[in-house]
Amino acid sequence: MRNSVEFVLYGPYALFTDPLTKMGGEKLSYQIPTYQSLKGIIESVYWKPTIIYYIDEVRIMNPIRMESKGIRPINYGGGNTLANYTYLREVKYEVKAHFEFNPHRPDLAADRNEHKHHNILKRSLEMGGRRDIFLGTRECQAYVEPVTFGEAPGHYDDYDETHFGTMVHGLNYPDETGKNMLEVRLWNPVMKNGIVRFERPEDCKNIRPIKKMQAKHFDETNVDFELNADE
Repeated sequence: MRNSVEFVLYGPYALFTDPLTKMGGEKLSYQIPTYQSLKGIIESVYWKPTIIYYIDEVRIMNPIRMESKGIRPINYGGGNTLANYTYLREVKYEVKAHFEFNPHRPDLAADRNEHKHHNILKRSLEMGGRRDIFLGTRECQAYVEPVTFGEAPGHYDDYDETHFGTMVHGLNYPDETGKNMLEVRLWNPVMKNGIVRFERPEDCKNIRPIKKMQAKHFDETNVDFELNADE
């Protein structure tokens, strides 16, 4: 696919938090990563508001295992409390993604250089990303490397279909939708032979509003287009 990259993502722990478990201060991870978490990871590798990343597929390489830990998070009012967080253990994923130019960013049309962004993305991926990589939460540090998707054997290659129920797909931000509203998308993922194929955000039908929000405007006063063109 045009402007695509393939990479492996791995770490000792992951916590893709099911929001239903946050009510009492506890956290329980989804069994697989969400679209939004993988999008955030590739944005940590390389990101510009000119482009939008689309996660096409994720391949679950290791067995899905959970581990609970007693955690002492800091209270907002000071002091500590005791909570149980349930993490995924020894995770490894292969991810296939691509980018497209953001049609809701006409203010950044001067930065729509496809060749430049793709090459910077590939170089950043080879270096392990421009920012820290983590799996769902800050304490779950991870690593990324380029890979050929589907080449290495995976644990679920012969598992046919596995259903995971209703999960968070991702968030609709105003600068990516053109609407002054932050929304959350829900969907029902299915893993076939270890691979989850994601719906595009605009194809998700189950959408809930969160709050009103406006996109930040970019122009020559806060963006140096000449610097970006030579990057």
